[in-house]
Amino acid sequence: MSSDFPSKLILQPETLTDSVIFHCSGRLTLEHVAELKEAVNAAMPHKRSVTLDLRDLSHMDSSGLGTIVGLYVSAKRENCEFRLINYSPAVRKLFALSNLLSLFESYGRAGTRMT
Repeated sequence: MSSDFPSKLILQPETLTDSVIFHCSGRLTLEHVAELKEAVNAAMPHKRSVTLDLRDLSHMDSSGLGTIVGLYVSAKRENCEFRLINYSPAVRKLFALSNLLSLFESYGRAGTRMT
């Protein structure tokens, strides 16, 4: 693992009037998914949209993938838009292999959100 990325998950929320962007860095793995769930679920009832910026995410395992899908479902229940932006080729491949890429890919096509 590159020393440029932390070995834990770091969330930096950027709160806007009706939305919040969680800038995620480090690792989204079984050991760290509870932190993401807690932060995002707390924001959903109060915001029209929640975005996860995955630009600095160095690794995501199947627990991270499952958590993101669960957050997507929760957002739909809360009438909250849920987006992923700036995901790496490795994370994009994980979504593609799981046949989940179509859930999130349209947001990446709108402008320069996904790299």
